[in-house]
Amino acid sequence: MKIETIETFHCAVGTRNQLLVKVVTESGIEGWGESGLSSRELAVEGAVKHFTRFLRGKDARQINRIWQECYRSQYFEGGRVLTAAISAIDVALYDILGKSLSVPVYQLLGGKQRDQIPTFACGYNECSHEQLDDLVLELKELIKQGFSCVRVLPAGHHTDNYYEPRDSLAETAECLIELRSALGRDITLGIDFHHRLSVAEAASFCHRLPRGTIDFLEEPLRQQSVAAYQSLRKMTEIPFAIGEEFCSKWSSHDFLAQGMTQFLRVDIGNIGGFTEALKVASLAETHYIDVMPHNPLGPVATAATLHLAAVLPNLNWVETHQVPSCPLLPR
Repeated sequence: MKIETIETFHCAVGTRNQLLVKVVTESGIEGWGESGLSSRELAVEGAVKHFTRFLRGKDARQINRIWQECYRSQYFEGGRVLTAAISAIDVALYDILGKSLSVPVYQLLGGKQRDQIPTFACGYNECSHEQLDDLVLELKELIKQGFSCVRVLPAGHHTDNYYEPRDSLAETAECLIELRSALGRDITLGIDFHHRLSVAEAASFCHRLPRGTIDFLEEPLRQQSVAAYQSLRKMTEIPFAIGEEFCSKWSSHDFLAQGMTQFLRVDIGNIGGFTEALKVASLAETHYIDVMPHNPLGPVATAATLHLAAVLPNLNWVETHQVPSCPLLPR
């Protein structure tokens, strides 16, 4: 079952650019994958085209071997662009293998461990004084629909102007306190800063929150520095949810081994597809860290993430933006 062609497709869902990859075998079986490195699609496409030159004619069933050859075939290894390309190809190859054997991909990964995938919902309205009432109504509607975990965005997140974190930290903290009061103690509540803060800003924000206000702080800092997270960890006891920038087992290892995250936000479109995601999830399991998959893109990435989530023993919640419409959500 040899690879015949590999094609790339640019598309968009909502405000997100996407790069889909289609791998076709000589027998005509098609497999689809999706890159997770949003807004760098042209760079990822270039990497896919580079890999295509030596992947034609390869046995599509030798997925682990292909992963290694793509990652190690040149003097310079890895990096987010390369692993995003590998991710899309890897997912497509698993799609092909599943179709050739007439089994779902989760069966190839050892079989599902659950019949339902727990998810968390994302609030669209900001955690700000201006939007707080709408945010409360929005989240209550999502909770009514069955979500027990919700995540919000800080004040100023959607601004068209320059975002200055310090201008919004106090407002965001005040609104989170009110939001917790409105939602009650039983709901799991988190906030995502999309790595926009410094260590000092993140610590200042955490100190403004009474214990129990939020259950997780997502991506407060960039993930280039374990030491930065070590410093922040000493200043707050709030659990961290990080990992969407990780692009291999190597980039995630020190964060997991040193307890710098309590929820692993692995992204199947960045980490290296099913092949690498399973290894990183197993590494997290050895440290009793739950996996909270990052899933902000399109239906191909979502489908792949669900198959991954089905087989993980240490799964927590899967991020989802595909929530039922309610009057306060943008249409």
